Parts: sequence; C-alpha cells; structure tokens
Amino acid sequence: MSKDNVSQLIQPGTFSDQLTDILRDGARTLLIQAVEAEVSAFLAKHADLKTGGGRQRVVRHGHLPEREVMTGIGAVPVRQPRVRDREAGADDPGRIRFAPSILPPYMRRSKSIETLLPILYLKGISTGDFSEALAAVLGVDAPGLSPSAIGRLKDCWQDDYAQWQKRDLSAKRYVYVWADGIHLEARLEDEKQCILVLIGATPEGRKELVGFTDGARESAHDWRALLLDLKRRGLNARPDLAIADGALGFWKAAGEVWPKTCEQRCWVHKTANVLAKLPKSQQPKTKRDLQEIWMAETRDEANVAFDAFVETYEVKYEKAADCLKKDRDVMLAFYDFPAEHWKHLRTTNPIESTFATVRHRTVRSKGCLSNRTALAMVFKLVEGAQKTWRRLDGHAQLPKLIQGVKFNDGLEVAEEKAVPQPETEAA
Repeated sequence: MSKDNVSQLIQPGTFSDQLTDILRDGARTLLIQAVEAEVSAFLAKHADLKTGGGRQRVVRHGHLPEREVMTGIGAVPVRQPRVRDREAGADDPGRIRFAPSILPPYMRRSKSIETLLPILYLKGISTGDFSEALAAVLGVDAPGLSPSAIGRLKDCWQDDYAQWQKRDLSAKRYVYVWADGIHLEARLEDEKQCILVLIGATPEGRKELVGFTDGARESAHDWRALLLDLKRRGLNARPDLAIADGALGFWKAAGEVWPKTCEQRCWVHKTANVLAKLPKSQQPKTKRDLQEIWMAETRDEANVAFDAFVETYEVKYEKAADCLKKDRDVMLAFYDFPAEHWKHLRTTNPIESTFATVRHRTVRSKGCLSNRTALAMVFKLVEGAQKTWRRLDGHAQLPKLIQGVKFNDGLEVAEEKAVPQPETEAA
C-alpha cells in the first residue's frame, strides 16, 4: 500500500467508528438523566414553598435551547431544563434561582478538554493545528476549537492568571510554605528562566498555590520580589516553617522578608546532593544510612545517626560528609513540629509531585514559548491539579501552632504552670 493511500485512510472522518457513536449516544443519555435528577432534587428541596394562591412556587419551565458540549468522546448535545420562581420577577434579589453544577450556564466544553488544551499547547502544537490534532478524538470540525476560538481561550487564560496575581491576600494565613524553582522542558524566551513556586498550608490544613511567577532559580532578587509582592497584597502573617532546597536564593530572600520563619531543608534534594558525591556502588547503602537520620523517632536519635554517618564517610568520602553536616540544624527543624506533619515537612514533595506531571506534559520544541504564555498555560494545569490536593494529616494541630504552642520531637510540650508559694505569716 502506498504512502498516499495510508495517509488517506488515517485522515479523520474517512471511516466511521460505531463504538464511539454508541458511547456518545450512551453519554448523552446519562447526561440527560443526571441533569434531570439534579433539577428534580432542586424542586424537591423547595416543594413546601407555595405562592399566595396556594400553588407550587418553584416549578419547571421548559428547556433552554439545545447546545453541544465538547467532551473527551466528542460533542454531546443536551438541553438544560429551566426552573421558574412564580413569586419573584427576573430582577428580584429574593428570587430562587437554579444554579446547575453538572451543566453550568454557557459551558461549551468539559473540564477534561479545558485541561487538554494547555497540555497540547505546551507540547508544541500551534494554535492553527488544534482542530486537526483533536479531530480524531472529538470528531471532524469539532465546534469551539477553531484557531480563533483557541486564541480567545488563550487570552482568557492569561487574563485569569493576571487576575490571580492581583488577588487580595489580607485574609490569608499560611502555617507552612514550600518553595521551589521549576524548570520546564518547554523552552522559554530566556533559557535561564524557570518558574518560582510557593505552595502554602492554611490553618485548616488545605494546600493552596500562593506564589507563581517566572524568574531565575538561584536569584534572591526574584524570590524577594515575589515575597514582597505577596506582602504588599496583604499577606502579613509570616509562616511558621518554610521548606525548600538548600541551593535556592529563596533562603536569602525569606530571611529578609520573614526573618522569624524557621527553615527546613528538603531531604530529597539533600539526599541527591550527597549521593552525587559518591560512586554508584556506594549509593544504595548511603541512601539507607541517610534514611536512618530523617526517619528517627526523636531529634537525639537523629543526631546519633547523623554523627555516625559523618564519622563513617568523612575519611574516604569527605565531600559527601561535608555536604550533609553543613546543614545539620535546618535538616532537623521538623522535630519542633507535630509528628503528624513530618511526612509533609521533610521534603518539597507538594511541589515536586504536582510539577512532575506538568514536566512530562511539556517537551522541547524548535521554537520557544513566551514567558507570559508559558505561565498562563502552566497556571491552568496547576489550577486544575489544586482541586485534588490532599489535606494535611493532623490538621487539627495547626491552630495550636498559630497560638504559639511548642512541640518537641513531634509532641506537644505541656505548659509549665507556676506553683503557688505558701503564704508566710508576718512576724
């Protein structure tokens, strides 16, 4: 078979896919059922409300015009039921409104497609190639994916990121922050640039993206600019602990902006740095020896394992021993915080795990992305990932830290109460 014939056969729309058609029909049926169930639940919730004439106040009121929603298996047509409040006008602030969550107003594409588009953009697919790239999955002439539509969507993402960068932080408080500089495989305008990321833990134990901008990873100037910008927007409460790689200019900036914040260096980065100074034959055992330190139950046990490591390795592998012992105190800072939090505090994993996926979704291309475009694309990916971030274990301990309660070896230190002295009678 010639290459021309092969090329013709694989063109989208050349053949029909009965299985996909069946799945799309099934998806439409399930979507209609889910939308109807949501409306029924809303009406049942307000079933006791009556009008002045004794009739049902909240009732069905036909359907909105049919629209197609782009999903991972193509366009699915659906009609959204309408709900009417008989006792209130359209502009009445007391009007009972139906706000559908399954099929929000003006929704034209599913969240999976919203996530797919920035991924493809970071993969190097140009705006004009989106329709062709997605046609095999979503069907020929997929609505809403024309070059002009993609361009408008990209502008919206950039606007979303710009608004997020200006949000008010005066009501925010973060007990812990994780910091890291992320290099993407996708080329930026300046190859020395990376994305500076701050993730914070709220008093409720939820992780949030706090700071996100481009800069030089080692630059204290760029980190200082990011931290000061957060402070200008109202983030005045310093975090109790910051976790980051030891090589970052972040520490110099944090020392100036948050001078009383405790430092915790990332054990994953430290382990990698120590192993890099050893022959490969020694690395598996060395990794286990390092684990004996940060897995110790108490600070005293960790110090014993720390001293044993240095004594064992400094004779033959002095650089590896020096790499570890120069940061002793900041490697063991987590012992002054609740034990339930230790697994969250010993590494920058909240950032690494999130951006591992982002890195895998970007590739080096012949061209390069503008920093503004790359930031908007990655921001949309992280914004979606943020919804799945797990809450910190032992989150009930966080308010205690805010109140100034002290912890030693992961346990709360009981406050010593003054013992009243017996009164002596005057002579």
